[in-house]
Order: sequence, then C-alpha cells, then structure tokens
Amino acid sequence: MPALVPPVVAAGGLARLDQPVLAGPGLTLRPWRADDAGDVAAAYEEPGIRQWHARSMTVDEALAWIAEWPRRWRRETGAGWAIADDGVLGQISLRRVDLAGGIAEISYWVLPEARGRGLAAVALSVLSGWAFRVLGLHRIEVHHSTRNEASCRVAERAGYPYEATMRSKALHADGWHDMHLHARIAGDPPA
Repeated sequence: MPALVPPVVAAGGLARLDQPVLAGPGLTLRPWRADDAGDVAAAYEEPGIRQWHARSMTVDEALAWIAEWPRRWRRETGAGWAIADDGVLGQISLRRVDLAGGIAEISYWVLPEARGRGLAAVALSVLSGWAFRVLGLHRIEVHHSTRNEASCRVAERAGYPYEATMRSKALHADGWHDMHLHARIAGDPPA
C-alpha cells in the first residue's frame, strides 16, 4: 500500500497565500476584478454557457459572484480565475476544495468568440499543474453533462481520462442530466 503523502498546503495554508496569476500559452489566469462584472453577466446570458452552467446573472449578481471568490479562497473552499488576454475570454475555478482530503473539482467555460483555440484545455492544464504542485492535491475531477461533448474533449485533451457516468447528477433547465466524471491524479503524465 502506498504511503500517505501530506498536502503541500495543509488546511489553513491556502488562506495565507495570495491568489496567484498563472500563465499559459496564449492566456493568463488572473483573479476576478470588479470591473469584470459586465463581462461575467454577458457570459451567463450566452445560451451555451447558461445551458451547461444552469444560471444567468445581472451585473449586480456578477459583482456579488466576483466578491465571493476571495471569501471562498480565505475559507479554502474554492478559487476562481478569469481566463484572459487583453480582456476576459472565459473562467476556470477550483470548486469543492478539500485540502485535507487532497481533492477538488474544476469547472470552466469559454466565451463563444474565444472557442476553438484550445484555451479551455490550456487553462485546465495550467490550473491543474499549479494545484498539484502548490496545493499538493492528490485528485482533481471534472464533471460535465454527457450531452456536453465539447467539455468532454477539453477534459481529455488536458489529460483527464473519462472514469464514469453519474446518473441523474445535475439539474439543468431542461431536466436532470447524467454527468461524465473525468479525473487526474497527482503523478499522472501531463497532457
């Protein structure tokens, strides 16, 4: 049986770190800013994003959403980044972070005008590398609707193999969806 490896950032350690800006080919992952609220609200009005993320937002709701990310960082329950270049291209976030258990889930979306450039897969690889290396996570999961083939391709391109189908796992506007589970484990080869 393999030896247990303690996380690099133990519970209580994430809150002491500043949220980093991370860079990858053709993009930067940066913490959200209040002046991104208009872009966030517009993104959640886009039918493809709203379909898979099951929500929409006003600018005021987007401001509240942005303001919540630093609180989640301090509580060590999540962290969100804008996928950006000169402007917002998308979002990627660590959700359901459990430092003691060494596990988290990642979600992402990319604006229509930025799709087809491989940005989501690059962002997923960059954030995963940081989370394994700095946070010491053991397992990171991606969950997406079985109907969302694009998200499936992103996960696989970023080195997240398909593991299972979770039946009737998430409620979307059109009803309950089965969800695919993809995961990477620390030590898996990078994509």
